Amino acid sequence: MDLGAAGLVEQPFPTHGKPLAIISYSSGRAAIEVLRDTCKNATGLSLLQGPSLSGKSTLIRTFRSSVHEDCSVAVVDGKGLDSTQLLIAVLRQFGYDPDLNSRNELLGLVRIFALQQATSHEAPLLIVENAHELNPGALRVLCELAELRVRRGSALKMVLVSDRSLGAIISAHAMEPIAKRILHDFHLHPMSRQEAKHYLHAKLHAAGSNFPEFAFPDVVCEELWQASAGWPGIIDRIALLALASTKSLPVTVAAVEHPALPAGTWSDSEATDELQDEDTPPKPPQLVVTSNGMVVDELTMDRPKMLIGRSDHNDIAISSRFISRHHALLIRHGSTTFLMDLNSTNGTFVNSKRVSNHVLQHEDVVTIGHHRIKFHDPYAATHSALDSVDLADTVIMKTLDDMRSLLAQESTSLTPAATEDLPTLLP
Repeated sequence: MDLGAAGLVEQPFPTHGKPLAIISYSSGRAAIEVLRDTCKNATGLSLLQGPSLSGKSTLIRTFRSSVHEDCSVAVVDGKGLDSTQLLIAVLRQFGYDPDLNSRNELLGLVRIFALQQATSHEAPLLIVENAHELNPGALRVLCELAELRVRRGSALKMVLVSDRSLGAIISAHAMEPIAKRILHDFHLHPMSRQEAKHYLHAKLHAAGSNFPEFAFPDVVCEELWQASAGWPGIIDRIALLALASTKSLPVTVAAVEHPALPAGTWSDSEATDELQDEDTPPKPPQLVVTSNGMVVDELTMDRPKMLIGRSDHNDIAISSRFISRHHALLIRHGSTTFLMDLNSTNGTFVNSKRVSNHVLQHEDVVTIGHHRIKFHDPYAATHSALDSVDLADTVIMKTLDDMRSLLAQESTSLTPAATEDLPTLLP
C-alpha cells in the first residue's frame, strides 16, 4: 500500500537508520537505567544482552544522545575485531585518527586518553556491541583496559553488548579483570501485549496517521505481538510487510507473517537479578516526596496499598492545609501501581494533568497540594489507561472496602473541623 493512501507521511517502521520515534517500554526503560547507573558508578562495567532485533542498538543510541557532553562515549562494533582493530576503532570513536600499527602503541594511547579524561573530567565510557564475536586477543585488551585505575575509581567504564549470553565468556579465568567489576548482568525482555499495541499505534501516529487504531485494529496488534514474541525489531519488520501487502485499510490478520523467533539470552544463562520468574513479585517501587525542591521523605511501597493525606493515620502523612485528610490511594497489584484520587478538595495531578484514576508509570510525578511524589519503578507496567491494565475490579473494590472499614474506625476526636473537607470514602 502507498504510504499516502494509508494516511502516512513517512514510513512508520523503518528497518535501517534512526527510528521515527522512540517508544518506551518496561524492559527498555530498565536497560536505560542500567546504562545510566553504569555511567554514574565509579567502577561501572555492565553486560547488556538480548537476541537479534531486540532493540539493543536503539537503546544505546537513545542513551548516548542523553549523555552530558563532558562524558566521552565510544560505541564500537566488535564483530570479528582483533586487538589492533579494536584499539583503532576505540581511538577513532574518541576523536583520534591514529597513524600507528603497533598494538602496544595503540594500547598506550588509549590508556593515556582514558587516564587524562578520568582525572580531569570523568572516566570515558566504552560500549562494545557484538562483544561475543571479539577475537580472543581483543578480549585480552579489554581486560587490560578494565584494570586501569585512577584515585576515584576505574579509568574506563564499559558496557559489553551481545546477541547471546556472555556467561560462558565472562566465567573464563582470563576474564577475571572484567568479571570482578560487573555491576549489572542485564537481559532484555520482550514487550507485553499492551506494550506492543501502544508501540504500534504510537509509531503509526508519529508517521502521520490520525487513526492508528483503525489502521491496526486490536486483533491485528494481538497477532503482531504473537508473531514477533514482543521483540521490537521483529515487530517493525512484520508490521512493515503487513502494511505493504495490504491493498486497503484496515490491515487484516491474514497479512501478518509468522517468522522463526529467537530465544531470549537468559535461556542459556543462569538466573540474574534482572530476570524474575512470573511467580516472583517485582521489586517494590520507590517513592520520593518533595516540597519546594527539597526531599521530605523517601519510601518503599512494600505493601499492597498506601493511603496519602494530611491525617496521621495515613501511610504517607503530609501536613499541609492544601491536602485533604485522606487525599489519594495507591494500590499495588503485580507490576502495576494504581493511583486513585479520593474526591480530594484540591485534586490529584500526574505530570501536571489532573486525574481521578491513573496507572503509574516509571518516573511519573504525582502532585498533591504543594508536594510532589516521584514514582520510581523501572519494572512498572506501561499502560496509560485503566481499561488496559490487568487489575481486576474485585481487587479495587476489596481495597476500597478495607479503606472504608479503616476510616470508620478512626477516633471521632480526629474528625476535622467543619471548615475542612470530610473523609471521601465514608458513606
